Amino acid sequence: MFNNVTLIGYLGSDAESRPTRNNSTLTVLSLATKRTWKNRQTGELESRTTWHKCVAFGRTAEYAAGLTKGAHLQIVGEIQTREYISKDGTNKSVTEIRVHRVVRLDRASKVESTEGAAA
Repeated sequence: MFNNVTLIGYLGSDAESRPTRNNSTLTVLSLATKRTWKNRQTGELESRTTWHKCVAFGRTAEYAAGLTKGAHLQIVGEIQTREYISKDGTNKSVTEIRVHRVVRLDRASKVESTEGAAA
């Protein structure tokens, strides 16, 4: 079995970083990807934006913590779904990307990347 995803998109907001219980770093990224296609009936271009919650830990999280809204990124990781009980007591499910690597694709800056070990 193999669970690997590569996303290329733009950050919709600044990275949100916080410490974890074991004194590591957790950073959450909100990445927008866009799919564009031509409508066969109208000939018009149409598009759909999908938002991805991306979660990084450790060194990768420390690097990602400095990323700001609008950054053009490639994110490599794995899809993970987890369940939890919300504050109102209902069962919730969330699907997110567990980030293994972040590469900046911004034209204005030197291409940088980081690779983190699985936590």
